[in-house]
Amino acid sequence: MQVINNEHVGTDWVTTVNYKDLIAIGTGGTKIIGTIPAGGGVEWAYVVKTIAAAGSTSVVLNVGTTLADPDEFIDALDADGMTLNLPTFNTGDVMVQAAGTTTVLTGLQPAKLTATALPIYLKLTDAAVASLTAGEWKIGIRIMDTLKFKS
Repeated sequence: MQVINNEHVGTDWVTTVNYKDLIAIGTGGTKIIGTIPAGGGVEWAYVVKTIAAAGSTSVVLNVGTTLADPDEFIDALDADGMTLNLPTFNTGDVMVQAAGTTTVLTGLQPAKLTATALPIYLKLTDAAVASLTAGEWKIGIRIMDTLKFKS
């Protein structure tokens, strides 16, 4: 047995989407923004608005792994209504202990544990996305990836 002292057994990544990206995705559109690797799981996920939105008051984002309704990590986030630079964490279906609470499961174990690689989607459910003229959001996810270390 070999003991390895690694700094971190996960991957922290952040992707940035701006209003032009959201217009390109389109209302009801979905885009792959990351991957949970085989043997991995998600510890936490967040969205932070870094530039105020303009042109629409109904920017709603979902982040998760189910193509039809990716809301496991972030669910129905009112992205244009967010406070600038104040992140929203773990609002998705698998990230709360009970409906309507904000108590995250990540203190217990990572969510969406998977034996095979699993895509992470961003879905836009905004009705007026084409009218956006400004806005930027950062989406961050910490992914456990224990299989990246070889024995």
